[in-house]
Amino acid sequence: MRIPAIRGIIDRRVLVNFRVDARVLARICPPPFRPQTVDGFGVAGICLIRLKSIRPKRLPAWVGIASENAAHRIAVEWDVEGVTRSGVYIPRRDTSSLLNVFAGGRVFPGVHHHARFDVHETKNDLRIAMVGVDGSASVHVEGRIAEQLPGDSVFQTLEQCSQFFEAGSLGYSPASSGGNFDGLRLRTSDWQVQPLAVTRVQSSFFDDVDVFPRGSVVFDNALVMRGICHEWHSREPICCAGDSLPCA
Repeated sequence: MRIPAIRGIIDRRVLVNFRVDARVLARICPPPFRPQTVDGFGVAGICLIRLKSIRPKRLPAWVGIASENAAHRIAVEWDVEGVTRSGVYIPRRDTSSLLNVFAGGRVFPGVHHHARFDVHETKNDLRIAMVGVDGSASVHVEGRIAEQLPGDSVFQTLEQCSQFFEAGSLGYSPASSGGNFDGLRLRTSDWQVQPLAVTRVQSSFFDDVDVFPRGSVVFDNALVMRGICHEWHSREPICCAGDSLPCA
């Protein structure tokens, strides 16, 4: 699926990150993906992003739309003709926008589920709750802007953490049909993050003990981005079999 470049503003993006038993993540990641590890741990999380002025690149900002969105993500690696690539596998996307629900997986990559968002935000504090309209997913995050990462994070510095997630700009998610994965790359003009001290985090995905046995997933850190110009670019889908070659 190829679409024109999409442009807009990341009004607010929160990355809530967990360190996860890599063996558990390996059971979740479909071929050709495998967990990318940091200090022996897999890394997975939730992206909570408010987008504004989203429109095809050549159109003016006033025609753009806004939406709240959530994505559950797993940092992964895969091989293409013997070369290792890295990015994120996104098993689920949720959105407040009915347009995104209709167009996702049809007009642009990534199937989206309709969800309701409840957001309370100031300069230093935020609370974001998301519930899928069909009741199949929920997220609740509360936190306050901080000066540094938690002391037990697998990342030694904020810079190391920031670089890791900036490098994971290419995401693949299940296509609307078949065993293929749609690709979408995020490009930002000025990548900047702040640590978020999380006081509450709940996710129906990561709290499912049938998928993540107790003790296999632990909160690691959270980051916040605000006011970032960005573009989305579609990438060739890849198949679930073979050497991860682009699908014909």
